[in-house]
Amino acid sequence: MANRALFIALEGGEGAGKSTLQRALVARLEAEGRPAVATREPGGTPLSEMLRQLIRKPALARRFYAILGDESHWDRISPMAELLLFAAARAQHVDTRIRPSLDRGVTVISDRFSDSTLAYQGYGRGLPRPELDEAIALATRGLRPDVVVLLDVPVVTGLARKRAETGRDQIGQETAAFHERVRAGYLDLAAREPLRWLVLDALRPAADLVDAVWQQTSGLRTPPAS
Repeated sequence: MANRALFIALEGGEGAGKSTLQRALVARLEAEGRPAVATREPGGTPLSEMLRQLIRKPALARRFYAILGDESHWDRISPMAELLLFAAARAQHVDTRIRPSLDRGVTVISDRFSDSTLAYQGYGRGLPRPELDEAIALATRGLRPDVVVLLDVPVVTGLARKRAETGRDQIGQETAAFHERVRAGYLDLAAREPLRWLVLDALRPAADLVDAVWQQTSGLRTPPAS
């Protein structure tokens, strides 16, 4: 019997190293002959990537306003608008990328998923939990990762890593206090579902992180005997 496809979400604050871990996990799966796909949120599809640019790079939205001759009316994206844009990007991602891949037996490893919404728009922005749950439910229709890997990194360290990259997006420009709330939120979410979450010290060597995820998913990768 073939191993069933898994849905693994990688979560964490800015500069946690999710992309590095994602690449290593996909390579390891493929080396064992297990089809896998790497994707991200917001993003993963053409439409979702367009929405990502509006959400994460508000300077692009300012340019649209300038083209329309109305740049003076530009405002930051409001928390509720941010939530709904993320939800729209996620709905397209789930419908056209994640579910079809899982249905084909392809393991999906996503750099962020719905728990990012709870951490950033909930704990970080302060939006009410019922509104977050409703937006997530509409976008995912019940799809949840089999395993959520939280790469936990001190805020100061993560932001220093992020600032070394070219440019900073709207979320990356938030205060350290905002990112501390996000980190605390992630740890709270993980504590509430210890069987589904795997919390790792993001400062550990990359090889150790891959091994920890591999061990955590070993039982899920191998189906019970028929």
